[in-house]
Amino acid sequence: MSRRRRNILVAAILLSAVFLVWLDRSPLRRQWRTPSKADNRTTGYDNQKYHDKIFTVVNVVDGDTIDIDVPDAEHNRTRIRLLGIDAPETRDQNQLVRTHGRRAAEFAKDLALGKPVTVYLDEGGNTRGKYGRLLAYVKLPDNGFLNEVLLTEGYAYADLRFRHSLYNKYTQLQALARSQKKGFWENPTREQLPQWLQDRKPNLLSKK
Repeated sequence: MSRRRRNILVAAILLSAVFLVWLDRSPLRRQWRTPSKADNRTTGYDNQKYHDKIFTVVNVVDGDTIDIDVPDAEHNRTRIRLLGIDAPETRDQNQLVRTHGRRAAEFAKDLALGKPVTVYLDEGGNTRGKYGRLLAYVKLPDNGFLNEVLLTEGYAYADLRFRHSLYNKYTQLQALARSQKKGFWENPTREQLPQWLQDRKPNLLSKK
């Protein structure tokens, strides 16, 4: 093998290695990865245990995370990440974000804490998020959905990072809340927005 062909081969191998490292860290990996048998077992188990079942909300962690009164593995309760929305962190370093996070948490508490709710899992999607939390739509006693009320009243953002069955609807609910200047949209600043939303929608706060 000539030196030139050997150099080309080495370069191709290096480029392939770089691509594989990038792919392993990329969000695309999650979309391309074939569900494992363990994933399928977890999804089937979660659907049987939680889907269309009624539980009581025993804790509101923040505007997009709650606990219900049923054990989950080694935990004595199940933590739910409300699917399709993202609320500000209550412990964010940015004071404005932190304040909004507390407002969202209080709003969610008023709606759900101590209430019986019905849990719905998304059809065809993963039932667990990055930290093992159950991903779900949560129906309130008045038949409204906690996820949607938070969006409609402007106390959460439509999470555009992950596809789900109600993706388009949630995007529209956010647009409506923004147009009506509800909740966080009353006088928004770019600093209050999640970084992922700033990156995806750089012109979100531009005047029309």
